[in-house]
Amino acid sequence: MTDRTGERSALMQRRKARTAFLAGMGRGLAGALLFALPMLMTMEMWQLGFYIDREKLLLLLVLDLPLLVILSHHIGFEETFGWREDLRDAIVAYGIGIAASGLILTLFGLLKPEMPMSEIIGKIAIQAVPASIGAMFGRSQLTRDEDEECENPELRKRPASYFGELFLMSVGALFLSLNVAPTEEMILLSYKMTAWHALAAILVSIALMHGFVYAVSFEGGHELSPQTPWWHALVRFTLPGYVVALAISLFSLWIFEQVDGSALMPVVFATIVLGFPAAIGAAAARLIL
Repeated sequence: MTDRTGERSALMQRRKARTAFLAGMGRGLAGALLFALPMLMTMEMWQLGFYIDREKLLLLLVLDLPLLVILSHHIGFEETFGWREDLRDAIVAYGIGIAASGLILTLFGLLKPEMPMSEIIGKIAIQAVPASIGAMFGRSQLTRDEDEECENPELRKRPASYFGELFLMSVGALFLSLNVAPTEEMILLSYKMTAWHALAAILVSIALMHGFVYAVSFEGGHELSPQTPWWHALVRFTLPGYVVALAISLFSLWIFEQVDGSALMPVVFATIVLGFPAAIGAAAARLIL
């Protein structure tokens, strides 16, 4: 009798785990569509799949996997107990991103049988990167409160270390920069800016980053203790976070071939322009992840 009860309990636990994982995959698909749809319906992204340098595309795809693994460690589809399970979640997120990208591109007639296979693969691959990140975000943002309560919160959302916080900010910066980095407007805005515009953009970006996290009481925001100097969080988190956002912006512009052959100052201005949404994304990541 005891053995049968134990077997039933084990069976129920396996079913519960399977159901939770499938529900997580469903949320991942919803997240991939919700977060990546603007890029899936952007002409520059379609064109990039055709002409982007294949070495750069491969680099972006290779870097996306460890990014997803670390992101899974913090906000995976389900509770994970080791890096092997995080790797599994990352591969699942990649698969969801590929499937969602292929589905939407086919639905709107952007993938056709007569196209060269290299173009089809390029279009899906470049869209799969933001879609896979969106799949991971979907687990974090599309989970019901009662689902969160029934699982171990320490495993569902592990507290991030200092470098973990910077990593999450880099993910948020990357995600938003991917939305606008391929567009011509980034380069156009950089040519219209003066040095004073660039300085103002830097100051406003830093002020918004700091204000979103520490000043306006968003859910997930951080409060400074009365004993903590006002400049402590600015120096420790906001300024390094903005540097990370600028680095991600420059990387995105380079990957999408927006600064090839450009002089130094246009590259600097384009990085500052893209750094504005990237900074907002970095701040948002600290709030929601």
